[in-house]
Amino acid sequence: MKKTIIVLVVLGIGVAAYYLRNNAHKSGPAAGSLSRPTTAEVIQTNISFAVNAAGEIGPAEQVSVRPEINGKIDKLPVDIGDPVKKGDLLFKLDDKELQQQRESNLTDIERAKLELQKAERDFKRAEQLLAERLISQELFDDTKTTYELGKNSLERAQRELAILEERLTKTEVRAPFDCTVLTRPVSMGQAVSGSGGFNSGTEVLTIANLSEMVINAHVNQADVPRLKINQTVEVAVEAVAGLKVTGVVERIAPQATIKNNIKGFAARILLKNVDPRARPGMTANVKIPVASADNVMAVPLAAVFTEKNSDTGVYERFVYVVQEEAEGVEKRNVKVGVADYFFAEIQEGLSPGEIVSLELPKEEREKKAKELTGKRPGSGEGEAAILKAAGATVSGSSSNSPGKSKSGDGRGRKRAGDGT
Repeated sequence: MKKTIIVLVVLGIGVAAYYLRNNAHKSGPAAGSLSRPTTAEVIQTNISFAVNAAGEIGPAEQVSVRPEINGKIDKLPVDIGDPVKKGDLLFKLDDKELQQQRESNLTDIERAKLELQKAERDFKRAEQLLAERLISQELFDDTKTTYELGKNSLERAQRELAILEERLTKTEVRAPFDCTVLTRPVSMGQAVSGSGGFNSGTEVLTIANLSEMVINAHVNQADVPRLKINQTVEVAVEAVAGLKVTGVVERIAPQATIKNNIKGFAARILLKNVDPRARPGMTANVKIPVASADNVMAVPLAAVFTEKNSDTGVYERFVYVVQEEAEGVEKRNVKVGVADYFFAEIQEGLSPGEIVSLELPKEEREKKAKELTGKRPGSGEGEAAILKAAGATVSGSSSNSPGKSKSGDGRGRKRAGDGT
């Protein structure tokens, strides 16, 4: 029995050793491949920094067409998608009742003219008789009053006719500009209310000028200072693969608004040479170039560190250059130019081919950890938490490693090219 137990134990130890050896052999290269690079080479490349914003395409001019008076649709010659020239008929209301009222008003005017002529004759005759003292003053005054009332009746009838003719002109609604019909929610014979009535009247048509399109974008508040009026932008339409058009920043709102829990400013971008495939309501991605540099010396953004000089109070930018012969690093101040979310242009301080570190040297990390520990005694934080709070390692996470960057604001750390 004891021999059997010993044999089983030996076999178990052998199997465990074989498994551990194979597992270590397989996991070794994989573990190495997940390690983050700590150095990078100074290279020549192109850098372009742009502000990205999403918006919706819409017509520059869009009008909701509503009648000014009540009536019933008599003519509706247009439908959705029809192009309409300026001055063309959009719809016409039934005007039979108004035409009958107009005829009645014309009759009233003729009657008022005849009555006025009779009153004028009576007034002139009474004037002669009064001069000859053949009638009393009272009778003359009554004749004069009748004459004045006749003139008032004629003027009133003429004003009523003018008002009615003005209403008749409102039964026809014509296009105010070259446009396209977007919607038509009513049909022939439907009764509609005027714009002065309930709910501002019935909407008969929606028209827009599709030759002039705009994009209403929401730009993050941190990017607005980089924008300016009349700046040329590049627009990509999501719904049409490969379609790119140009536009111009036409207007920037003076006050911030909150959209999707992001505070920003509304920007209006006017599209140039509108492609007919771009239609209202499509989503567009706007790329607004801010700065660019071609064939310049650059390093990954994570290699550039920023620190405030305690003596001068000025922020300094520097890199750590790897010295292979001395097996160490050299801290070197640099002048940074244009930067994007990946690379920063180095105008002074480095040469092509040099190797820079993507993280603080061990001595600097330990120094900052001690400084922070002295300022916050008894905090109980580990070294990793202290370094994170002190901001000692800029590239301590995958989001700041070369080739990766936050696609949003990039507010987690100062961008090298911001000049702050």
